[in-house]
Formats: sequence, C-alpha cells, structure tokens
Amino acid sequence: MANTLWYISTFCAIFLIILILMHSPKGDGIGGIGGASHIFASQKSAEKGLNKVTGIICAIFIICTFLIGFGIIK
Repeated sequence: MANTLWYISTFCAIFLIILILMHSPKGDGIGGIGGASHIFASQKSAEKGLNKVTGIICAIFIICTFLIGFGIIK
C-alpha cells in the first residue's frame, strides 16, 4: 500500500508542475499598486477549470504526503 501512495504522490507532483506551468501569468507589476490590475480580472472558463483540477491534484498530493510522512499506512 505504501508503494502505491509513493506512485500516486510522484505522479501528482509531476502533474502539479505541469499544471502550474500551464497557468497564465498573473503578475500585476506596477499596475497592482493603484488597483488598475482589477479592471480586467475576469477568468475564462478554461482557467477556472484549470484552477479546479490543480486544486484537486494538490489535495491528493497533500493527503498522500501526510499518510506517507506519518506512517499511517505501511
């Protein structure tokens, strides 16, 4: 069972790297100081879906890491 968690954790880590690199940059730069960056703050549906998938994979990774780290499943 622990080997399975290691495989899932490794897959999630690699997949998280790919998902995070797929996100569009949200750097505000100097425009963030005066609040001008919030004028065009709407998200596209693809970006919302990408955020949901990233959150789900992140939760799976955190749970697997917790189980492996505390040795709950051996």
